[in-house]
Amino acid sequence: MGSEILERFPVQLEIPIAWGEMDAFQHVNNLVYLRWFESARMAYFGNCEYLDVMKESSIGPILRDSRIRYRIPLTFPGNVISATRITRLEEDRFTMEHLVWSPEHNAVAAEGDAVVVCVDYEKNCKAAVPQRYRDLILEMEPIQPEIFD
Repeated sequence: MGSEILERFPVQLEIPIAWGEMDAFQHVNNLVYLRWFESARMAYFGNCEYLDVMKESSIGPILRDSRIRYRIPLTFPGNVISATRITRLEEDRFTMEHLVWSPEHNAVAAEGDAVVVCVDYEKNCKAAVPQRYRDLILEMEPIQPEIFD
């Protein structure tokens, strides 16, 4: 089951669950899932050379909003797979779908999405998604995102 779900995601990170991520309720704290989403998002940006695009153009990503739905509690010890993909591409933003997979439970532990807006950091205003980045996204995605321009 896991492989069918995960094959839609071009970026997947295996992350160990740390003892310090447990909270007083004896499961991984809810904030940790958002950090796992962030780690996958940053890996996606790295795979798409977004830092290079940012240096060339001063246009970079900024997180506008993030949603998460927790499905099962996780505990130490164990590992998770944090996966992400882009599902929607607009002129000045894109939507990323995030997933935390538990190999131990063979199940989705959490899922969510994030809207990322492009900003020109020199002009301090919204900007279009750079064409080079758009091209790299479309190359990388196994399932093409919806495109709205």
